[in-house]
Amino acid sequence: MSDTVTQIQGSKFQEEVVRSSQPVVVDFYADWCGPCKVIEPVIHKLSEEYQGRVKFVKIDTDANQELAMQFGIMSIPTVMFFSKGKVEDIVIGAVPSAVLKSKVDALTKNL
Repeated sequence: MSDTVTQIQGSKFQEEVVRSSQPVVVDFYADWCGPCKVIEPVIHKLSEEYQGRVKFVKIDTDANQELAMQFGIMSIPTVMFFSKGKVEDIVIGAVPSAVLKSKVDALTKNL
């Protein structure tokens, strides 16, 4: 894990995501998930590129099942893009880095 991606528990979700003054990219993953490992380096690279403008967090769905259920996470990885506490976009599965980058760009376009 890099310094630019924060691992959080469900108890910190309100504070770290919903009440964040910055847009937030949330990576719902599990340690055993192969596709999650595929996008992990992409998430880290984006977190470094957008450092100071976008917050990046990871949430282990196995350890935070209640939160995963709250957001209807049925497949992982699921990456959710939040702005002002609301979900703006969702990407499910291992997608090309250009897709994730375009979603982050869309999240930051009005900053």
